[in-house]
Amino acid sequence: MDGMKEQNEGAPALDAVLTGVGPRLRRLRKDRGVTLAGLSEATGISVSTLSRLESGGRRPSLELLLPIARAHEVPLDDLVGAPPVGDPRVKAKPIVHGAKTSLPLTARPGGLQAYKVIQKASCTEAPEQRTHEGYEWLYVLNGRLRLKLAEHDLVLAPGEAAEFDTRLPHWFGPADDEPVEFLSLFGPQGERMHVRARPKRS
Repeated sequence: MDGMKEQNEGAPALDAVLTGVGPRLRRLRKDRGVTLAGLSEATGISVSTLSRLESGGRRPSLELLLPIARAHEVPLDDLVGAPPVGDPRVKAKPIVHGAKTSLPLTARPGGLQAYKVIQKASCTEAPEQRTHEGYEWLYVLNGRLRLKLAEHDLVLAPGEAAEFDTRLPHWFGPADDEPVEFLSLFGPQGERMHVRARPKRS
């Protein structure tokens, strides 16, 4: 019952955030002197979809917002107006596990789960690859994220994303001595975002 009550309390706040995305997208585009046609060409999103996003006729999603954030060269947080980590208005309780702090962004049980993660470098944490059922998608906000996936060893910079089947051996964490901040979406097989990371250049 408490879980259902928390979900019901969080729904109005989520609706308020999503309602503010459209005007924010329109203001950002106009401030930069970009037309809908120009933004469509830069993102691959149709003019009609962009127009509906700005007017509130289309619900925002990460699959739509990420290309727009990249085109405008702004953090994703700027589009959704998310408060910074640690703001007392954030009701989600952080999950702290060693050097990793995860802030849940979804409240519903099952299905796709989203987290905002801040992970500090740890001298004691060795890159031990693990496997489990599911599918994961990562998007780097700040810092550099190292991803070891099967035989691949990748480094993702801010604005880069990766998706992978978690049945493959994998590990991810800070690529250097600086903390890394990223979004993590985890869900059952088949729930994927269709974006790829670029391999680290030798």
